[in-house]
Amino acid sequence: MRILIAEDDLASRTFMQKFLSGYGECDITIDGIEAVEAFIMALDSNEPYDLICLDVMMPKVDGIKALKAIRDIESVRHIDSSKRSKIIVATALANVEYIKSSLATRLEAYISKPIDILEMERVMRQIGAI
Repeated sequence: MRILIAEDDLASRTFMQKFLSGYGECDITIDGIEAVEAFIMALDSNEPYDLICLDVMMPKVDGIKALKAIRDIESVRHIDSSKRSKIIVATALANVEYIKSSLATRLEAYISKPIDILEMERVMRQIGAI
C-alpha cells in the first residue's frame, strides 16, 4: 500500500510514519501544497496513493483545501470512484462540525488528535484501507 502523510507537526508526523509504515510505503509532506504536488506526481508516475492522511491545520493550504484539490484532480482525470485514494483527515479541533461539513468534499473518515492507534486501525478497517 502507498501512503501519503501530510502533517506539519514533527511529533505527529513521526508518530504517523512509524505507525503507518507497518502497512506500506509512506511519503511525508509538511503542508497542503506539498501534499497536492505529491499526489499529482504519484498519479503521473502511475503509482497513486492508496491512503492519504491529512492534518487539518497546516500552513499554506490546510488539509480540507488539499482534500478538495485532490478530489477535483481525481474528477478531472476521470478516476473511477473505486480507484480513488482513501482519505482520512486528522484534527485537534474541538469543533468537529467543521470536519463534518467537509464530508461534502468526499473524505472517507476523520480522526481526532491525539491519535489513538486502536482508533486509527478501526477507521482504516472501516474505510477498507486494511
